[in-house]
Amino acid sequence: MLAFIFFDPLWIVITAPGLLFSIWAQYKVKSTFARFSKVGVASGMTGAQAAAAVVRASGLANVSIERHQGFLTDHYDPRSKTLRLSPDVYDGRSVSAVAVAAHEAGHSLQDAVGYLPLMLRSQLVPITQIGARFWIWPFIAGAIFRMPGLMWVGILFFAATVLFQIVTLPTEFNASNRAKAVLATTGIVSTQEEAVGVSKVLDAAAMTYVAALLASILQLLYLVLRARD
Repeated sequence: MLAFIFFDPLWIVITAPGLLFSIWAQYKVKSTFARFSKVGVASGMTGAQAAAAVVRASGLANVSIERHQGFLTDHYDPRSKTLRLSPDVYDGRSVSAVAVAAHEAGHSLQDAVGYLPLMLRSQLVPITQIGARFWIWPFIAGAIFRMPGLMWVGILFFAATVLFQIVTLPTEFNASNRAKAVLATTGIVSTQEEAVGVSKVLDAAAMTYVAALLASILQLLYLVLRARD
């Protein structure tokens, strides 16, 4: 059934730019992280210590910081007030580790002030998880049995994922800006070379969210065009 989409020439034409951009963005963030993982910070802080400093700046006293398995699986959970950092970030004393840790901790700053996009993103998580998992089944069934209404149900499910990514974009950029400000004012990042490195790591990470959104919008466009056939 998946061949209906993935071997459709129209799907290839419409979604190829987004897929290629996503591949490039993933390569860019991994290569940039690897590059600046070799550059230490003069403060000697680990990613976990840098995150703790940013969290303290948020005024949230109940945020916990945990080591989390995986590579670049770092994230902040506003529901449990938990910041989870991958081993390379948690224990690293590099520009990359400090940048990623501070960025994720930047979400605690958003949480502290009730930053609307972060709050909205948290509310969208349940419906987004359902939509991302099940959208394809009503869409495919509707296409097979010539039931456009069922195809539109699948499209609505998928649209929830796109909406989540739209809300995610300002959330991620804002977290990076907040993190950069705290890193500078606390002296965790103390040289121009370190500041430039932090910006490059965070900018590369931000591109993955831009690429994901573009890919999803193009996929949504394809689904709408097929439903209108």
